[in-house]
Amino acid sequence: MPRSLDAFHDSDRVLRLAAETFFDHLSEMCEGILVVDKSARIVWVNDRWQRNIASLGFSNADEIIGKPVEDVVPNTLMRHVVETGKPILLDILENKAGTYLVSRFPLHDDSGQVIGAVGLILYDQIETLKPLFGKMGRLQSELAQAQKELARQRRTRYTFSNFVGNSERALEVKSRARRAAVLNTTVLLLGETGTGKELLAQAIHAASTRARHPFIAVNVAAVPETLLEAEFFGVAPGAYTGADRRGRDGKFKLADGGTLFLDEIGDMPLALQAKLLRVLQEREVEPLGSNAVSRVDVRVIAASSVDLATLVADGRFRSDLYYRLNVLPIRLPPLRERPGDLEALCEHLLEQLALEHEMLPKEIDREALEALAMMPWPGNVRELRNVLERACSLWDGMRLTMEAFREVLPEIDAVAAGQGAPSSRGAGTSTPGTAEPGRVVVVTGAVADAPPALSEDADSAAGAGTLPDRIAALERAAIRDALRATGGNRVQAARRLGIARATLYQKLAEFPELAANGAADRVA
Repeated sequence: MPRSLDAFHDSDRVLRLAAETFFDHLSEMCEGILVVDKSARIVWVNDRWQRNIASLGFSNADEIIGKPVEDVVPNTLMRHVVETGKPILLDILENKAGTYLVSRFPLHDDSGQVIGAVGLILYDQIETLKPLFGKMGRLQSELAQAQKELARQRRTRYTFSNFVGNSERALEVKSRARRAAVLNTTVLLLGETGTGKELLAQAIHAASTRARHPFIAVNVAAVPETLLEAEFFGVAPGAYTGADRRGRDGKFKLADGGTLFLDEIGDMPLALQAKLLRVLQEREVEPLGSNAVSRVDVRVIAASSVDLATLVADGRFRSDLYYRLNVLPIRLPPLRERPGDLEALCEHLLEQLALEHEMLPKEIDREALEALAMMPWPGNVRELRNVLERACSLWDGMRLTMEAFREVLPEIDAVAAGQGAPSSRGAGTSTPGTAEPGRVVVVTGAVADAPPALSEDADSAAGAGTLPDRIAALERAAIRDALRATGGNRVQAARRLGIARATLYQKLAEFPELAANGAADRVA
């Protein structure tokens, strides 16, 4: 066999010839090549590279051979390549000789040890590329700004100082929430609408070790049921007709490393509850239309304005998910159970409103404050804020008096006189008929059938005690009568009372003896 053909069977020889050929072509294509040894001392430069010698302060190549590379080429990273063994594929080198587009590669011996590095000047007419680099710089700046804005939006706005109140109930809530912030466990926030559940969730996140990572909030009740799975777990590229070709991350993925707040968790469909349980247990998510799972590190804070235990009893919430969420429950008290915090809350809210509307903060006189403290506040702090905002908008004076609240709270005079009035304010409230003097009926929810007449035990229960105690006694009596009249059917009882079913569940959670009676009546 001819020797020239036999050479192709000598792999080492072929590789050596290929390397020599490649290096020759590279030397012709590049504007200069420099080689250093394992001590980062210059051992060789090609003819093209020598054109830079005069600009660097030397007269010929002999003066630079053996010198440390940084003594000859300022700002070079050749020593870094030798020490790390990692290439720098593209970089811009600037020094007194000019501005160059360069590339650097480590050199290895047969055993794989780094024995030096080679530096290539790929392009030396960098001035012509300045418009391109300028555009790239602007794009990078815009990207950094967008990332900064996105990170700002995902940071929390509230801390524990924003949960205003020094009453025993408020201090108990903050104490338990601070304990939750130190731990890395699931938290369940329970309370009526407007009690500050999301505020407390943000405060827990801000005080935890996850504070530097995203806080993602999702209101389960606000997302259409058909989109919930994609919203939580994401969508694989092209998962269905019309899906984004690049796919989309779900809320669990966006919250990776941080906290995911699930508001109104009780409204989650049963099918999705099973998938949520798996994520909480396995810490893995599987996007819609994908067979691949990815690990996530997310702390879940769930919230509900409906008692989840009642939903479990009714078969509308999985018991295993409830136990998984109910690791550290925190019950937020309604505003009517902490009237001592009302003055501090009003002061805080009025200062917020003043900042938002760029005006001086208004004050509330004592008579109006005492009347506000006697109101039932079914919407809690959120309703209080709305009332104060409306009063500030309609009242010209700097001090909010009883007169300032009469237009926004027509029943305030009756409440202040100790007679009470049906709640007819805000969305989702109704006035169930005319109350007799001395009787208070507080009902929230959608108007349905006329309310039932109260039994005689309501009259005796309302005959003594403070106004909140009398209101609670009358509510208890009204719910008991409705359950008896409907044979324990809670849907019909809620309709009969003129309240939402969720509101009835809240009341049954407050009065457990009624829930037991209602269940017994229903079975009978």
